Amino acid sequence: MSAVRGLRRIGRLAVLAGAAKGTLPDALEHVAKVHRAHHPRADLGPLRRAYLLAESSHRGQMRKSGEPYITHPLAVTLLLAQLGAGSTTLTASLLHDTVEDTELTLDQVREEFGAEVGHLVDGVTKLKKVDYGSAAESETFRKMLVASGSDVRVMSIKLADRLHNMRTLGVMRPEKQARIATVTRDVLIPLAERLGVQALKSELEDLVFKVLHPEEYARARELIETHTERPDPLTGIASAVRRVLGEAGVAAQVLIRPRHTVSVHRLVRKRGELGECDLARLLVLVEEDADCYAVLGELHTCFTPLISEFKDFIAAPKFNLYQSLHTAFADECGRVVEALVRTRRMHRVAEAGVVALGDPDTEPAAEDGEGAERADPTRPGWLRRLLEWQSHAPDPDTFWDELREELAQDREITVYCVPQSADGPLELAGGLPLPEGASCVDAAYAALGEAAHRCIGARVNGRLTPLHTVLEDGDAVQPILEPDHPEAHTDSGPSPEWLHHARTPGARIAIRQWLATHGPSAEPLPAALAGGGTPQPTPAAEPEPEDAPEIADRPEAPVRLAGCCTPVPADAVTGFAVRGGGFTVHRESCQAAVRMTSAGRSAFPVRWRKGAAGCRVTLRAESFGRAHLLADLTEVIAAAGARVLAAEVEPPREQRVRHTYTLQLPDAAELPELMRAMRRVPGVYDVSRAAPTPTDR
Repeated sequence: MSAVRGLRRIGRLAVLAGAAKGTLPDALEHVAKVHRAHHPRADLGPLRRAYLLAESSHRGQMRKSGEPYITHPLAVTLLLAQLGAGSTTLTASLLHDTVEDTELTLDQVREEFGAEVGHLVDGVTKLKKVDYGSAAESETFRKMLVASGSDVRVMSIKLADRLHNMRTLGVMRPEKQARIATVTRDVLIPLAERLGVQALKSELEDLVFKVLHPEEYARARELIETHTERPDPLTGIASAVRRVLGEAGVAAQVLIRPRHTVSVHRLVRKRGELGECDLARLLVLVEEDADCYAVLGELHTCFTPLISEFKDFIAAPKFNLYQSLHTAFADECGRVVEALVRTRRMHRVAEAGVVALGDPDTEPAAEDGEGAERADPTRPGWLRRLLEWQSHAPDPDTFWDELREELAQDREITVYCVPQSADGPLELAGGLPLPEGASCVDAAYAALGEAAHRCIGARVNGRLTPLHTVLEDGDAVQPILEPDHPEAHTDSGPSPEWLHHARTPGARIAIRQWLATHGPSAEPLPAALAGGGTPQPTPAAEPEPEDAPEIADRPEAPVRLAGCCTPVPADAVTGFAVRGGGFTVHRESCQAAVRMTSAGRSAFPVRWRKGAAGCRVTLRAESFGRAHLLADLTEVIAAAGARVLAAEVEPPREQRVRHTYTLQLPDAAELPELMRAMRRVPGVYDVSRAAPTPTDR
């Protein structure tokens, strides 16, 4: 066997050596012509050698359609050439199936074409079912995405490969067509959207739609064909727009851009009935960014604009680098037309995305554009997140499910993490990209990793918010962590409820792993508070201190403390007469007292009885839920010498917990310091006076 392989290798080398002196193979002429249109000075030598090696390696292999197999890599390469891909990408595209389907090895590819081409070919080479079983497909995608992390061209080759396979899917069994189309819909089309490759994405959508929804596809095609048979009103409107822009001195090209089948289907579902101009849009191409706004001004001046349809994706590009102005206007006949306005550079990015330009904000470093193509455009946030969380998802099923969930979120926001303190853990430069709908939980895990397990709350734009709060683009997020020091409790962690708030796979995987190891956070109630969170009075009734006030000139009159403000000794208080000859005592600052005084009610002077140094008071502590919070609060209360008469712990809501304590203090003067001490307990963000619990009234 080794002798046979050696002879084949010698044969290949002979072919390659002869090809270097010969002309371009006829089968490669069209690809070369398209490639030269984008890169006039590109070296075609590597393409010639790659084609000859691929043709000899695949010789004798046939596709299910009956065509020679070499037609497939040629078609894939032509797709990429039409999008403006560089020579390195096209070389790898010609060879992308050789390692997988022939005896050619990856080492041989690297030896003959270099490490870059070898990396691209390796990235798109499928893993074998004999080695991975049912996990082969998901692990192949994982391998491809990891390879794309260092060179995004891997993904562009895969997209072109899948598009040509979808074009020829009709020779497959119906069940296999449906399976391939489903994976394309769930994974490949979202990837094309994220890479900005609109040209590939639109055709993939139509082909998937035809397989999975044949009846709806047929109806949409019939609608398109019916409208195509009629005179196109957009022809006249486009001429009017050209005239208007010409008179204004704005150099522009005005084109009619038909909608693809899925776009028409979506529009029918949205509007119910289509107008005569709805099957296409105007595309206006200019040279400079400023010209885009000049065109917009003329359209809105000379026609009737629909302001609700205006979107500026130039000032605020989409996360996949898409830039354009979207607007709609009505002509003098009332026909509504949608228009896209962009520069030619923006148009190349919109159609080809990273396949052709890499980072569209940088000029090509080389004449043939290879320098720009190699650039990973702004290191997409979604790709960085994917690379981070996939390493923590060893289970193929988990990876596959989370991948589809991640890709289903087609919009992205940017938030900014703020340090918890001057020397806190967050030192992030720039924004933190997250999918639209992400919560404070997602931001905490994206910024802090496993340290987010200690998150007990968050501030968004300076305000305390629940962890489930959905973030908006541009928000400043400050995760609040339980202190991490030897005296702190280190076994606190996320609750199962966090899974409902997490939108990113990275956060969900980290939470599940923590819960699987530790179980949900749970803090047993102290014996004094057992009983399902209901008020628990102390069993031994002790004499109450003389903390009651008295009306200054009527010391024998019955008096009760107002439940709205619960005054204690040392508070400035006032009294109001009530039915039956009694009085109710309020703090002077109480809003109820202020209202009664404003209404003309007579206020009576009040004094505290002599020796009434102790007091009974009800305090309410608002906090973020965490382990051992209850124990820490009761420890602070005990240290102050207070006695708990009743307590209530309400069930957690949105990660917030409310504790209500009715306390007996030996000295009312200690109350402010006790409240300050309770506020210093990690997780507690407010302590206030409250009405007594029912058992204490």
